[in-house]
Amino acid sequence: MLARRLRHDFGQTREKSQGTSRPPPLPTSLMARTPAQAQSSSAAVQATNDDATASKLSCVKKGYIKDDFVHFFVRRPVSRSPIINRGYFARWAVLQKLLLQFLDPKDHSGERNPMKKQILSLGAGFDTTYFQLVEEGLPPHLYVELDFMEVTSKKAALIDHNDELKDKVGGKAYICKEKGEVLGDHYKLLPVDLRSTEQLYSMMDLAQLDSSLPTFIIAECVLIYLDPDSTCSIAQWASETFSTAIFFAYEQILPDDAFGEQMMKNLEPARAAEGPKQQEAGGGRSSSRQCPLGSIYRFPIFEARLILFRAQGVKCQAVARADLKARSPFTNSSGRGRLTCLELFFELRGYRHRVSSMPHGGSDPSSPTPPHNSPRILPPLVL
Repeated sequence: MLARRLRHDFGQTREKSQGTSRPPPLPTSLMARTPAQAQSSSAAVQATNDDATASKLSCVKKGYIKDDFVHFFVRRPVSRSPIINRGYFARWAVLQKLLLQFLDPKDHSGERNPMKKQILSLGAGFDTTYFQLVEEGLPPHLYVELDFMEVTSKKAALIDHNDELKDKVGGKAYICKEKGEVLGDHYKLLPVDLRSTEQLYSMMDLAQLDSSLPTFIIAECVLIYLDPDSTCSIAQWASETFSTAIFFAYEQILPDDAFGEQMMKNLEPARAAEGPKQQEAGGGRSSSRQCPLGSIYRFPIFEARLILFRAQGVKCQAVARADLKARSPFTNSSGRGRLTCLELFFELRGYRHRVSSMPHGGSDPSSPTPPHNSPRILPPLVL
């Protein structure tokens, strides 16, 4: 009933808005509670890059994943708690599985099909996926990373400083720390503000992206930090630009359940309603990261995000629970056994709450089945 009403209301709004570039709004009945202010801080969003990179290195050191290059990007290594390690590993494993399937040179008949493929990473930060793919002999034809100038400048400097990284992007690659650019034959790092679709369109030529090639677009904890209009514009840009693509989105949702409320306290600035007494009790400082999730109140549930992409012309559907479970590294006994041996883990109940609520839906894109427990992980969306 919820899904049917959502599609009906959204469809009516879209019909009325046809002929305009502004994306249709989400039905008001499905919006979560909105704080007084929800202005994104670019600096705070960029700081999440350091946290994610440190978490990845923690997983590497514990033996969860293999990455020979992430240590180049972490200034102060930290040891995360077991639940954080497992949560990050689950996030990494799902993306890794889908990436390897995308890059598989064999077609459905089992024959090798050396088709050129490209990967575009939005808000890539200090991600090291490209370097690891090259190390393992699985590089795509082209790998493009986009992020704020402040981030790409630091990454370009680190690549230029380390011979191992430099070797992977190519000895003749152009590296400019001031511009935040790395231009190799098969790897591009470019400064782009994702809130500007003009920059996205102009980036295509410099990145040498071929809109006709199969493309894997990664948006890992990126869109949620943008304002709703920017999120809609990116979805529309991707739909209009690439003829064949997979859009992998990993996002925070459900800000109003118990887990979500704690998440919002950790990220959002203190609400104005708290007043001076609460601020004084906290020593004048907020315990949050001052990093609001700019579009979580517009798209608080999985179904809302799915409809957003469909409204921009994207043909997509949810990944069935059984399909995603089959891809899980925890499904087979050998995978579970290996994880059990890595470190003591006593928070299984909390971990299940965070990770096991997998997305699922109907096989027919026009009639998705709303989940009983809405997912925390958005599945890949196929353009």
